[in-house]
Amino acid sequence: MSVTVTPEAFRFVQFDSGTVTRVAQELIAALGIDRPVHIEIDETTPLGRVRATIGAADGDAIAISVESGAFEDSRRPRQQSEAATAVSLGRILLRVRDRLHGGFGEAPADDDLELRQMAAWETYCAGRLARLGLHVNQQRWLYNFRNRHGFTDTADAGFHQLWAADGLTWGEVDAISTAATVRS
Repeated sequence: MSVTVTPEAFRFVQFDSGTVTRVAQELIAALGIDRPVHIEIDETTPLGRVRATIGAADGDAIAISVESGAFEDSRRPRQQSEAATAVSLGRILLRVRDRLHGGFGEAPADDDLELRQMAAWETYCAGRLARLGLHVNQQRWLYNFRNRHGFTDTADAGFHQLWAADGLTWGEVDAISTAATVRS
């Protein structure tokens, strides 16, 4: 499948569009995504949000918008990290694949997800990326999950269940998240 990256040359960050293209192509092949992907990087912000739209302007394409902080090396500002690029793109591509093929039809739109739901889905995605061989910092995702579900054994059990899972539906991800959430 085709991948396009905008901009082709960067002015504010020291990124390489060829690296982004190559990483995206490898992920698309590994994840079995059969649609063109357009990646637009906003190099003017150090924030790290990544969003996707399925069925972009030219039909069935996947449009991904990235704030440059998502691809940045955390130890070298404005420098690209190939690992961060792969994990950020991998997470959003898995969420897209889940929505297209994985029993996530009833999942709320990304902007409508509760923080605990997003943390659960991200955990589910990060665990699958780790099993694909990407370098994923499990402790980072555990901390994120705990911040949304509580620092308890119940929350940790939910995290590990999601991290190790494959083939879950949205209902299952949400049920694990709900069960892991500490109610006061």
